[in-house]
Amino acid sequence: MAPSLSLLLILGTSLILTRVASVALEHTGLSREAARFQARSAFTGAGFTTVESEHVVGHPVRRRIIMWLMLVGNVGIASAMVALLLSAIDLRTEQGVGIVAGVLAFGVLVLLFLSTSSWVDRQMCRLIRWALARFTELDASDYVRLLHLQEGYAVARFSVSEDGWLGGQKLGSAGLQEEGLLVLGVDCPGGHFIGAPGSGVEVRSGDEVLVYGPGERIHELRERAAGAGGDETHARAQEERRARVGEERQSAGR
Repeated sequence: MAPSLSLLLILGTSLILTRVASVALEHTGLSREAARFQARSAFTGAGFTTVESEHVVGHPVRRRIIMWLMLVGNVGIASAMVALLLSAIDLRTEQGVGIVAGVLAFGVLVLLFLSTSSWVDRQMCRLIRWALARFTELDASDYVRLLHLQEGYAVARFSVSEDGWLGGQKLGSAGLQEEGLLVLGVDCPGGHFIGAPGSGVEVRSGDEVLVYGPGERIHELRERAAGAGGDETHARAQEERRARVGEERQSAGR
């Protein structure tokens, strides 16, 4: 019976460790889905190559989290294999097949419930966030919630094309704020980055802009072409923004 309980304990510990790592990665700015994927990938040693993986490697705090998770994951997987082997021997010798199999099945069902329950997930994440803020120096800022990224807003990066509407304009004259868009940064060719650019910064072809605002508006700006058509779209976006601000202020009592 002891090997079966050991296997369940290892599985439960693995779930907790990946959940802690997921929340920690979320606090560094990753989305929940990306954080969970990268945590499980590192823990199992799958090593998927994605854009998020590059962001993890390039970030010192994320890299440290993933490094520890990879180390603990290798130990945990080996222990689980040994416990599974001992459980198989236990089934044939010391205990009755029905008892040991029943304990394993019940334990797996409990772990499955705990790992899929939304209520358990909320309570566990709340506890983990408190512990990270209390006992670590990790930047515990949940950027997804701070920026309301789950309420239609988004942060996106796109390259400015030669025939793009934004190319050749200064940020002040482009009037993106009147559309509800904020340019957080500009990546210039050659590896130069302009953070929180002022109104006098000119956006040029080949630049990559980091924009925050309504997701559909960012997508439209990415595809907006220069010329009269682009100017009309810009004017229409400003009108829609004014109407949206009025609705938001009314609902907020402002």
